[in-house]
This record gives sequence, C-alpha cells and structure tokens, in this order.
Amino acid sequence: MTNTLVIDGHPDAGSLTAALAQQYVAGASGPDSGRVATLTLRDLDIDPVLHGGYRRGQLVEPDLARARELIEWSEHITVLTPVWWGSVPALLKGFFDRALVIGWAFRYQDNGRPEGLLGSRTGRLMVTSDSPRWYLPLVGDTTVRQVKGRTMEFCGIKPVRLTRFTDVRNATDARRDAWLEQSRALGASDAGATAALGAQVPTAA
Repeated sequence: MTNTLVIDGHPDAGSLTAALAQQYVAGASGPDSGRVATLTLRDLDIDPVLHGGYRRGQLVEPDLARARELIEWSEHITVLTPVWWGSVPALLKGFFDRALVIGWAFRYQDNGRPEGLLGSRTGRLMVTSDSPRWYLPLVGDTTVRQVKGRTMEFCGIKPVRLTRFTDVRNATDARRDAWLEQSRALGASDAGATAALGAQVPTAA
C-alpha cells in the first residue's frame, strides 16, 4: 500500500479532468489501498506568481505550506491536467513555480548538474486533450515533456507513468464513463503498488 497524493490541476470543477481525479481518489481510497490525500489547486489560496523569480523569497501561504507537507508525506504523486496551448493551465504552472522551489525540490551540484530532491517517490501523469492521440507526437508532445520530464522527473520522481485521454471533444458518454472507470482502477492499482511506510496523512495546522 502507498501514501498517494493526487494533484488536480484543472481550474474547472465540472471538467473531465476533475471527474477523473475524483474517480482516481475513490479507487486509491479502497479498503486494500494506502492512504490518499488530494490537492485541488482551484480551491487553494496561493498566489501563483513567483514575483521575484529565484532571486528572493516570498511569503509562504498556509495552503502552500500544507501542499509541501503532503508532497513530503507522499510515496506516489499523480498529477492530472488538460493540454492547453501545448502546456498546462496557468493554475498548475503557478503551483509548480511556487511549490517546487530550489533547495527543496531540487538543487544544483558543484559541477552544475541538477539533482532532484523528491526521490523515492513514483508518479503518474494523467492528461486530457481535445487533440487525437496521433497528433500529439507531431507537435512535440510538449505538455508531457514539460510535466513528466522537466518537472516531475527533474525533481527526482521516478518512474512516472503516463495515461492519456484524447479526442475528448468527440467522446461519447459511454467512452467518458469508460475513462472514469479506468481512472478508478488506476487509483486502486497505484495505491496498492508498494508497501506503505505507515505515515499518517498530515493534518492541517
């Protein structure tokens, strides 16, 4: 069993991404699964702008501190996002900017090479897209490369498995229902993938 953190990066609570996140959490919360916690980014009170870049510090809001506690607690992190303009919603990008700061999520070694500090965690990226599956590699698959490779794996989260839900705008109700069932099954599978460390879900201060 695994301590699982689910990050819902969609601004719209009525979106398919949000529904997939809910089903994934339901699967990960089963009686034979580990503990699960959720970060629904649209509900957090966090300034998404890193105003001073990496040149100076910034006030850490209670919700941001809580998010970092949950990342530290987790053994498996699943991120759900739509593909918007070959990237992610500003909400999710801003969360990465604020939460995954240098010296906490990663650092640079003396030789200049980056080192991820969130190792010993596995991950999953779940991506929704209006574009068909065959189209994404033609344009560089930039969202997956950004989140999976240049964010999660960069910070030491490995391996990161990928799940796609494509051609969403043309999906029938039956297909969407099948996706929701798939997400629930993935949550159950991921939460039971490895032996839990026994850590309790951190409570908010």
